[in-house]
Order: sequence, then C-alpha cells, then structure tokens
Amino acid sequence: MDDRENAVKHLREHQNYPATRDELVAECNNLSDFSEKDKRWFSENLPEGIYNSADEVISALDLQ
Repeated sequence: MDDRENAVKHLREHQNYPATRDELVAECNNLSDFSEKDKRWFSENLPEGIYNSADEVISALDLQ
C-alpha cells in the first residue's frame, strides 16, 4: 500500500466497528482519495474475519 498513513487515519477515525472483511473492502472501494492500486492491495491482503477495532485491521495488514 502506497498511502499507509491515510489508510491508518481512515481506519482509526472514520470506520465503524465491528466490521467484516467484506464491509471494510466495500468501504475502501467507495473512497475517492485512495488509488485503485491501494484499493486492490487492501482487498487482496485483508484476511477474512470480523474486526472489532482499527488496531485489529492495521495488525492484520501489517500497516504499523
């Protein structure tokens, strides 16, 4: 992911939890400030599951 800082900010400040992988991917795909490349990376790298916090998503994607 090229824009890690913006992704982490969005996950922490704008995403509602709990959220499934599909909900997170759908939200990401609707964001105009992310490149198609980053959207594809997010979709391809986020494991299936239910995420209860931004930290869980960040950890799953190794975005620290």
